Amino acid sequence: MFQLPPATRAIILANVGVFVLQLLAWDLMLGLFALWPPASHLFHLWQLITYAFLHGSLGHIFLNMFALFMFGRGLELYWGGRRFLIYYLVCVLSAAVTQLLVEGAAGGTEPVLGASGGVFGVLLAFAWYFPRQRLIVLPIPIPVPAWLFVTVYALIELFSGLTRTQAGVAHFAHLGGMAGGALCILYWRARHRFAS
Repeated sequence: MFQLPPATRAIILANVGVFVLQLLAWDLMLGLFALWPPASHLFHLWQLITYAFLHGSLGHIFLNMFALFMFGRGLELYWGGRRFLIYYLVCVLSAAVTQLLVEGAAGGTEPVLGASGGVFGVLLAFAWYFPRQRLIVLPIPIPVPAWLFVTVYALIELFSGLTRTQAGVAHFAHLGGMAGGALCILYWRARHRFAS
């Protein structure tokens, strides 16, 4: 798949496969595998991971998978498939927990779905390890370094989450994915330092 390394390819193919299943059985997939609030009778523990393989629309899955395609392969080549997959799942899990805590405090009742939490963690790691890599963000054709792009994006997410300017977007899940990713990287660095 366009020279994608195996873990990134597997994540993308799994998301696409699940999206096809969603088209065939939307209500069933949403009820069982989206992330529902713990107070809901629909909540199950496995949803802390499975929600990240569901998407609300073709545009939703396209943007998430395109970001994984663009940024995931560089990280996987740098880390290896096993570490990349662990990292991605940590980001997905931390995004879910963050969103549940925030929405629980706000009394939210809507389900969460989408790979964005994991994708935002991947963006953070890409900027961490390749901070000077130039990115062109359309429609502005000016190259910006990865660290600046990710920092500004995170600030926009924080502002949007606090002001609730975009209904239906889990901004705190995005931030939770980034926070979980940062903690994962710091843990790996500390463990390596103590081991050596």
